[in-house]
Amino acid sequence: MSATTATERVVIFDTTLRDGEQSPGISLDVGEKLEIADQLARLGVDYIEAGFPIASQGDFDAVHAIAKSVRGPVICGLSRTAHKDIDRCWEAIEPAEKRRIHTFIATSPTHMEHKLRMSPEQVLAEAISAVSRAREYTDDVEFSPEDASRSDFDFMCDVLQAAVDNGAGTLNIPDTVGFAVPDEWAERIRAIRERVSGDYVISTHCHNDLGLAVANSLAAVTAGARQVECTVNGIGERAGNAAMEEIVMAIRTRSEQFPDIEVGIEISELARSSRMVSRLTGYPVQFNKAVVGRNAFSHEAGIHQHGVLNERTTYEIMDPQAVGAGESKIVLGKHSGRAAFKDTLHKMGIEIQGDALNAAFTRFKELADRKIQLTDADLEALVAEELGGPIHHEYELVSLDVRGGTVNTPAADLVLQVAGQRVEVSATGDGMVDASCTAIKQATGVDGRLTDYSVMSVTGGVDALADVTLSFESSDGVKVSGRGLSTDVVEASARAFVAALNKIARVRASGEDPNAVDRPGHLG
Repeated sequence: MSATTATERVVIFDTTLRDGEQSPGISLDVGEKLEIADQLARLGVDYIEAGFPIASQGDFDAVHAIAKSVRGPVICGLSRTAHKDIDRCWEAIEPAEKRRIHTFIATSPTHMEHKLRMSPEQVLAEAISAVSRAREYTDDVEFSPEDASRSDFDFMCDVLQAAVDNGAGTLNIPDTVGFAVPDEWAERIRAIRERVSGDYVISTHCHNDLGLAVANSLAAVTAGARQVECTVNGIGERAGNAAMEEIVMAIRTRSEQFPDIEVGIEISELARSSRMVSRLTGYPVQFNKAVVGRNAFSHEAGIHQHGVLNERTTYEIMDPQAVGAGESKIVLGKHSGRAAFKDTLHKMGIEIQGDALNAAFTRFKELADRKIQLTDADLEALVAEELGGPIHHEYELVSLDVRGGTVNTPAADLVLQVAGQRVEVSATGDGMVDASCTAIKQATGVDGRLTDYSVMSVTGGVDALADVTLSFESSDGVKVSGRGLSTDVVEASARAFVAALNKIARVRASGEDPNAVDRPGHLG
């Protein structure tokens, strides 16, 4: 930025709690809305559109509660043009430190004819009346011509000019049905700025029906829009709204394309905001979602992994830690390369070189073709199998036969290899998993208690693999975890328990600190 050029701020107008909540299936209560509003304040949004107060008593209560307690952002309520709507909106936002009334009416022929059943002259009169009424309450009034992308340009500009003349300080141009494309939208924003006179901020509100909400919003910014209306995770009606995290990071990352433009968002709160909104709305974030998706900073392809291991910026244009997403993730799978495989083993404390590494990598690729998710335990077992391993397995599961049901007591017949000797044990339990674990404890002589147990399905369908993870604490205080995989839940549980007891055996044999056995990076 030159010494003579002023930086212009793009106002982030967050409508997660209004337009976002209109997504089918989302219904936030007052407490949940307050939790999100507090996080939006920490995130640093300029405006929170807290709701549509006339819509219901619940919406009114939520907007009123946010207005009373949330400080920092301007609190905004949405209103149709009817005076009773505007009065109710003001009543809801009045306790706020800073407040705005946002009023709207449709200006497209389709909406005027089929929804409003009003003439253009009536729509113009309604817009003037609404803005004038809102200005009786506050100097901060926003006006939107709904369905602007399909409105007659001349008529829409007449309505916008009337809104400015009667006190609207922000003109929000909504692509209500996601109809626009970037070049067209930018041209419409420029033309409005040239046509409508007065002192106002031009805003853009884009929907994602054609997947262009973010692109259209950024095009509007290049054309002079200085407010962007958006939502966390892009939630909203139909295909959603423009995603706030994508807009913010596009402006930050490609600053040369947006010279002398700034946004006031605390980007380290982006990932946390995304997780909170997903948790409270029940809307999951797609894995490949830009900026905040689970895979946004994950790498499985071998060429990419090699590049990222040498220099992160080879395949990452943003720093995951800057947006609160933690560190880059190297995911081992069938597309992974030798460099990532070796690096992962190194982080596990396993050092192999030369022919041994080549042999282990070959076995890894074979396993990766058959199994979706590869864990540290898989890699440890793979290396041990290939090398004849420094990793010693005191216990090996030979066979397991279980019985259960509603009539007989659950029982398990187990054959276990213990220090090279075959041991056969039978036991009963509260269920087949309990019976199996009891038999394993009898066979090994290890006493203690399970402190945690979870089972997940790796894939869908009736033939899905069960992925069991458990934690065990021995009677002498050694705490370990184990993991087992099988199409049978009971077998997976037994394998997880045997894996945990093998860790205890290795700890005792090595004299390691028992409390360090499951620390990150420890070979287990």
